[in-house]
Amino acid sequence: MVGRTAASTPRADMVRNRRLLLEAATAAFAERGVDVSMGEIAERAGVAKGTVFRHFASKEDLLAAITLQLLDRLTRTVDGLLGADDAAEALREFMTAGVEVLAADRAFCEVIGRPSLQHWEVRDAINRLCEGAEVLTARAREQGTVRGDITGMDVVLLLGGIHQTAAPLLAAQPQAWRRYLQLAFDGLCTPDARPLPHPPPAPLGPDEPPVPA
Repeated sequence: MVGRTAASTPRADMVRNRRLLLEAATAAFAERGVDVSMGEIAERAGVAKGTVFRHFASKEDLLAAITLQLLDRLTRTVDGLLGADDAAEALREFMTAGVEVLAADRAFCEVIGRPSLQHWEVRDAINRLCEGAEVLTARAREQGTVRGDITGMDVVLLLGGIHQTAAPLLAAQPQAWRRYLQLAFDGLCTPDARPLPHPPPAPLGPDEPPVPA
């Protein structure tokens, strides 16, 4: 027989099913949040419920896999901006990418804002993203294009604040968050502003969310 062999068929099916599951789960979690059932995800993917558990031992593992994909995408965005000549513009691009993900994905917001939903790999990925945000922010401080008392953690926390501000408008105006992002960014780009009245946030501990839900 020409074509797939008996040995290759199961492997090909496993790869296909995992791809279908991730695609279905990504869409379902983005739309409905973390309360989507594994049964609904299996139905969307067109596979049996048992197939889901053969690939992911629990819903938490599946949710972590999807969240890690989004965090890795944001981290790659940071890495790609580190060599930019205009550090403030690079910081703005990172903030844009971050709020865009929050506005588009309900489950991502819930996981980022609730430590109880965070797999240890997700926590590590969040910390790496915060470290990258600090490098971007430090470059902008050095160039004198943002306030000297702003930290990368301030920037990461602002992403959640911007999203929360625009959240009531997003159903009717999906791009409304861009207005509040610009307002926040303009506030960062005022090097001669009055000093902030409270110390910068410390690095997060294991039970603290970096972005409000």
